[in-house]
Amino acid sequence: MNTKKKIYLDYNATTPVAKLVVAAMLPFFTEKFGNASSDHLFGWDAAEGVEFAREQVSNLVNCKSTEITFTSGATEASNLGLFGFCKKNSSKGKHIISCKTEHKAILDTMKALQNQGFQITYLDVDVEGNIDLEELKNNITAETILVCLMLANNETGLIHPMQEIEKIVHANGAKLMSDITQAVGKIPVDLKELNLDMAIFSSHKIYGPKGVGALYINKKNKVEIDQTVFGGGQEKGMRPGTLNVPGIVGFGKAAEIAAAEMNEEVIRISKLRNKLEEVLEEIEEVIINSKNSDRLPNTTNVSFENIDGNNLLRKLNNLAVSRGSACTSNLINPSHVLKAMGLSDELALSSIRISLGRNTALADIEFAAEEIKNTIDHLKNAVV
Repeated sequence: MNTKKKIYLDYNATTPVAKLVVAAMLPFFTEKFGNASSDHLFGWDAAEGVEFAREQVSNLVNCKSTEITFTSGATEASNLGLFGFCKKNSSKGKHIISCKTEHKAILDTMKALQNQGFQITYLDVDVEGNIDLEELKNNITAETILVCLMLANNETGLIHPMQEIEKIVHANGAKLMSDITQAVGKIPVDLKELNLDMAIFSSHKIYGPKGVGALYINKKNKVEIDQTVFGGGQEKGMRPGTLNVPGIVGFGKAAEIAAAEMNEEVIRISKLRNKLEEVLEEIEEVIINSKNSDRLPNTTNVSFENIDGNNLLRKLNNLAVSRGSACTSNLINPSHVLKAMGLSDELALSSIRISLGRNTALADIEFAAEEIKNTIDHLKNAVV
């Protein structure tokens, strides 16, 4: 029987729900259980909880509460935003620009749009995962209606220079959408400053419940999208259906806590991540992906040359780490992100993502570093 302690290091996949978040949600399962659309006391209590949460979420990302539409998660938000925008604006053009390293929630939606007659240009990235801003500029045409680029990559933590991207996109008459899911709660995200036209993010990445997300639509920039889901007038008709009131309330509380703790947490987590990487770099034939670029403070993506990736993950059974996105982790395929950065199939498959979080302590990092070093030594000696 394995008696070693087990360490969770996959916070980019999901986070545990904070106790204060659970406490905020509980009354909305029992005493305040009403339908937020009902016109009586129970409904009013539920609706009040939803609108308070909307304020909390909008405060975290610095936007108007009326610019937030609640969804079941970032994936649904991406579908509502992309399909709704393209449906509304297809008369202006049918060209969209994205990137090869986007999350599958975006890439798969792009494929569906392509099947509907839209032309998609996927930008290349360099060995660090950065796009070429000149390539972006050169690919925008009179037919380009939208550029969709994530703020922070979920696998490597790389942060795109969104303010520079925004200037290029808007100067050329297109709109800008961003998947900000991995950045929210980990680094300051100011939607007014970024001047995005649309953005998507999720509750369960910031210690809130699963099954809740948000679509941001910039009112100042007069972004218009068509309704693509039907069946009720909830969320101004953009996302009909009975609201998940407890989940939304939890999302709001998680956002409030993240806003209060973020600055101190960024410093603490950065130190832990840097400490971990210092130890890992003592291993021969190791590569820290995107290390020389701006990254999220909690994320490290490590490749081990001449190591079998399957054996590596099996041996690291005391550590919850991943090969990449949780949405594709059950597939034994090389990461599309790492492949786009130029890694071979073999090296991409022998790479792991380690993402730290609020509950990660120095002792966890020391334990994890030792486990990884010992495992790599064991695998190399076994080959010899």
